[in-house]
Amino acid sequence: MNIWDWLQLILGLGLLGIGGEFLVRGASRLARVLGISPLVVGVTVVAVGTSAPELAVSLHAAFLGQPDVSIGNVIGSNLLNLLVVLGAAAVVVPLVVAQRLIWWDIPIMIFATGLVWFCARDGHLSRVDGIGLLVVLVSYLVAAVRISTGESDAVRQEYEKEFSEAAGPGWGGMGREIFLMVAGLLLLVVGAEIFVEGAIGIARSLGLSELIISLTIVAVGTSLPELVTALVAATRGENDIAVGNVVGSNIMNLLAILGLTALIAPGGLAVPAAVLSFDLPVLLLASVACLPFLGSGHRLTRPEGMIFLLAYVGYISWLFYSL
Repeated sequence: MNIWDWLQLILGLGLLGIGGEFLVRGASRLARVLGISPLVVGVTVVAVGTSAPELAVSLHAAFLGQPDVSIGNVIGSNLLNLLVVLGAAAVVVPLVVAQRLIWWDIPIMIFATGLVWFCARDGHLSRVDGIGLLVVLVSYLVAAVRISTGESDAVRQEYEKEFSEAAGPGWGGMGREIFLMVAGLLLLVVGAEIFVEGAIGIARSLGLSELIISLTIVAVGTSLPELVTALVAATRGENDIAVGNVVGSNIMNLLAILGLTALIAPGGLAVPAAVLSFDLPVLLLASVACLPFLGSGHRLTRPEGMIFLLAYVGYISWLFYSL
């Protein structure tokens, strides 16, 4: 086994993490300088920022001619977000879920999952499919910003506390925040290249398919920002941020990442038959299952969090059992 592949994986993951953090903080503070409310920042900028590693990895893999890594990264990350990130956060602190997530964001996530499955039914996400996914994304973001203006004072205070950190004195702070964003993007690009090359090398040395590696190791690595954000928010009692970050990130992964990848990658994005027959149906089932679990009493309890974690263990076990 080539130790250099593992070192590339670790180094790339570190650069992705730092780049994502720089991008989120820079964008959040810049939005504050421009007078955008913390609530809007939370439901848009932070969800986009925590999905930045997945975007960088999927785009880079697509240009390298590795579509299995592109699609496996998104599907694997979404499954891990729902079952591991939410499950682990609920085990730490039972999560109380806002009504908006039940009647708006989770149904949108379910719709986006079904839409991707429908568009990919022929084994291919074309550029037209990519444009369609991006149109749905823009519509969702516009609606999310409008709906956020009617949120309760408690939710506003939660996001204010998390995202209203000082951004420098007025317009004078813009230079620093723009620098943070640019630095974050550069680190994401470099980190993605190193990370993908390491993951592909590991897959080949272990005799595993690139799809399996992307559904597991790559997905875990690119989902770390969501995991850290959710755990920190849960321990602080900021449940809307913990759950909203996961749901928002999943929507971004499906609509933004797959949409952009299908649009920009030469020839669109090929979708493996195994993803269509197993992984996407499992993701859709997990997304739909969120409604009864989170909708029951508007909370996710510790036992329910354990069920989510065990479901993910079962999914991973089946992946390797079916090799």
